[in-house]
Amino acid sequence: MEKRAELYAGKAKSVFGTEDPDLLVLEFRDDTSAFDGKKRQQLARKGQVNNRFNAFVMDRLAAAGVPTHFERLLGDRESLVKRLDMLPLECVVRNYAAGSLCRRYGVEEGLELVPPTFEFFLKSDALGDPMVNEYHISSLGWAEPWQVERMKELTFRINEILPPLFAAADLLLVDYKLEFGLFRGELMLGDEVTPDGCRVWDRRTREKLDKDRFRQDLGRVVESYELVGNRLGIHFD
Repeated sequence: MEKRAELYAGKAKSVFGTEDPDLLVLEFRDDTSAFDGKKRQQLARKGQVNNRFNAFVMDRLAAAGVPTHFERLLGDRESLVKRLDMLPLECVVRNYAAGSLCRRYGVEEGLELVPPTFEFFLKSDALGDPMVNEYHISSLGWAEPWQVERMKELTFRINEILPPLFAAADLLLVDYKLEFGLFRGELMLGDEVTPDGCRVWDRRTREKLDKDRFRQDLGRVVESYELVGNRLGIHFD
């Protein structure tokens, strides 16, 4: 697959065209950021770890019938993906209270949420990724009603698959964000599923093993990502 010009560079990933207009190369970089890009750092091996981690999760979801943009690994830091028309929304599912939910509602971190909660956020660094509801989405034209329902349906389907997978590795999948886009009229999962966009804790100790280690200056960020991956059965070169 011929890698062509860079089409987009985000905070931690870059996207390149290929000779096939339906396919893109997704490159995971070592860049790490938090607080809407206000805190930045390079973390060695992070791109490689997230690329392999994402491939593992996407393969598991595809095997369970979830449509995703992931095609295959190309190398240490690169994957081949379908070209999606991304919707400007993040879908966040929360199984335990953490982060902004605790700050907004004054609930204790670690409280199990039964049933899990679902929230939409608008993807906008300039606005701080504000939380939005379905009325905002409809009135402002960010997605069609059927797309909203399908995003919710796929998010909860994914949440039936991933928490048990993590639990079998003695891990809690606390919360995570998902992004969706359209490919030939079909809504499917895009972007990534890695510890950059999840909260993952050790089930027994509640030790944080995700990007909160970077946000909170806890250290051993990439090593914690690798620990999560190793428990799930991912082998990093």
